[in-house]
Amino acid sequence: MNRMLSILTRLAPAAAAALMPSLAFAHSGGSHVHGLLSGLQHPLAGIDHLLAMLAVGVIAARTGGRAAILMPACFIAAMVAGAVLGTAGIGLPSLESGIALSLVVFGAMVALAKPVPPAFAATLAALFGLFHGNAHGLEIPETVGGMAYAIGFLASTSVLHATGVLAALTLRSRPAAIRAAGIGTSLVGVALTAQLI
Repeated sequence: MNRMLSILTRLAPAAAAALMPSLAFAHSGGSHVHGLLSGLQHPLAGIDHLLAMLAVGVIAARTGGRAAILMPACFIAAMVAGAVLGTAGIGLPSLESGIALSLVVFGAMVALAKPVPPAFAATLAALFGLFHGNAHGLEIPETVGGMAYAIGFLASTSVLHATGVLAALTLRSRPAAIRAAGIGTSLVGVALTAQLI
């Protein structure tokens, strides 16, 4: 029974990624942006943002020490910078590819189950946070509702980072589950990249 559960835990993320007929990026334009509630829901609605935020938390917890705070903080700071660029109408080149690549890289880091140097983890977090933030910023309307939306997606992102940290700590005795989640995250990134080609 335990062996079967272990096999299912390893295969579930990969199977889910393979069986999804079309993986959608969370952002599809500004018409859905209405305020705080939309901002809170947005990182949860798209698999691209959801998996990236959770992976940042897992990697931060595994890296340990100050990185448990530094990596998510760098991601959020860069996300704010990217959002500011987006609200100014500046879109990063290869935006969707950068977001998909974040899943491939973060997923691989989770799957490898090895701590990484804190400076390297923080640099990757900042790089990919810029892409995720830019996608959000391109959708934010220049209204009070837009500011509430930004506050909402920052709050949700922080909660998802914390959830990733807690998951890594809780599942410390089950590294296979964390590795499976990392593989699944990378596969979703590959599938999203394939949709862009």
